[in-house]
Amino acid sequence: MKRVCICEICNCGRHRCPHRPTSLYTKDNNACALTEYKEKYPTYGLYNAPTSMKPKQEYQKDQGRMEGTTTFKSDYVPYEVSRRPARQQAEYKPNTGEIDLDTTYKLDFNPYEVQPFFPARPKEKLHSKGGKLDTLPTYKEDFRPWEISKRELTKPEFTYQPPSAKFGNPTTFQDDFVPRGLVPRESCKPPNVAKLSSTPFDGLTSNRISFIPHALEARFVKPKEEYKPSSQPFQDHTTHKTDFQGLPGQLPKSCKPDYAKVASDAPFDGSTEFRDRFQQWPVSLPQVRQSAEYVGPSVPMDLSTTSQDDFIKHPIQPFVSVKPLPRPTKSSAPFQGNTTMRDDFKAWELRRQEVIKRPEEMRKASGKIDHLTTFKAHYTQHDVQPPISFKPANAPMRSEAPLDDETMYRNEFTPKKITVCPASFDSPPGYIFDTSDERGHRFFRKLSSQERNKMALTNAVHTPKEVAVLS
Repeated sequence: MKRVCICEICNCGRHRCPHRPTSLYTKDNNACALTEYKEKYPTYGLYNAPTSMKPKQEYQKDQGRMEGTTTFKSDYVPYEVSRRPARQQAEYKPNTGEIDLDTTYKLDFNPYEVQPFFPARPKEKLHSKGGKLDTLPTYKEDFRPWEISKRELTKPEFTYQPPSAKFGNPTTFQDDFVPRGLVPRESCKPPNVAKLSSTPFDGLTSNRISFIPHALEARFVKPKEEYKPSSQPFQDHTTHKTDFQGLPGQLPKSCKPDYAKVASDAPFDGSTEFRDRFQQWPVSLPQVRQSAEYVGPSVPMDLSTTSQDDFIKHPIQPFVSVKPLPRPTKSSAPFQGNTTMRDDFKAWELRRQEVIKRPEEMRKASGKIDHLTTFKAHYTQHDVQPPISFKPANAPMRSEAPLDDETMYRNEFTPKKITVCPASFDSPPGYIFDTSDERGHRFFRKLSSQERNKMALTNAVHTPKEVAVLS
């Protein structure tokens, strides 16, 4: 039986073998150099590739000398710049006389002779010798390391097992506490009600008493201009309306081939491994625990406390402070705020210089402004006449013959049946895998009629796509 490769089974030209070496001693990640192109067009040893005459895209620098002159260097004329003379500062002349450096602190403070302070603590005496100290501390003498053995665990074994019966013992809180109803407490807060006055409200203000209404002048109303429509009819023709007239023609025919769905008439077998092996087990619903119905207390709740019952209110006098009142530290004598600055400095009367204003050449109008411009006053409206166009009529040439929209593609196109490439499957239908060589080619062998019947008896499941390829 002849063996066929994937490259030969493919009828669309898109499927090729990976060409990876699969031999035991020549395993390598490099791809096989053998391709369909090299098999059809072998190389020749004496032939060399033609050399390209295209110039290289390299920067060609100028060999001439660069001239360093610029427009700034050629147009710029240097001038002699002299240094600006500096302003001479006036010579400092100190004032004659001596400065009085006496202050109130120097005049009122009397210096005293202060003797240095000597500490009364005696100096620390060090009793030390130059010999080495060789002693044994009491910790080392009293403490002896013992050999400690590992203690055995005295923890008892955990033999507790939770009871299987339901716990139903009430707590002491549930036994002692008697629920009582709620009793609303009386509020001691005074009512927040506004105090209303019996006297009528006096709404007079200074503005109402002193305000005198004056009569307003009539507002100037500009007369509305009457709209005068044009006597000429409106031309709503555009270049598109005048130039485009439309041509009679038929709708274009579609060149798309008819869509033929690849399907099989055999019934779909929806059995899976999960549906065949799954066993349905009976499942019981979870038990829902019913909560106990709440029963409200029948007796009202007593909200009185021991503090409210046992507390006795006593009349208490306000606390009187024993601390004496602070005496005023202010003096009755007038404050003397004269200083040497106020006595020696005499303020001069300064008058602000008036601004020199230029006399106005135009006088402001005293009357009311009239919003009438010279354009509105002198403008006379005329009837507008549309200009006559001398452009020749751009009328297209019409033809009563139908449009010939036939093309070479429509005339020469032959629709073909769409087929599925058998090499697109992992195992091409109608073939069985045989061997693979060292270069990575996978060879398949065509099934005989007996092998096809045997596979049909073993219920070989094919997809609708494979069934269409086999048919």
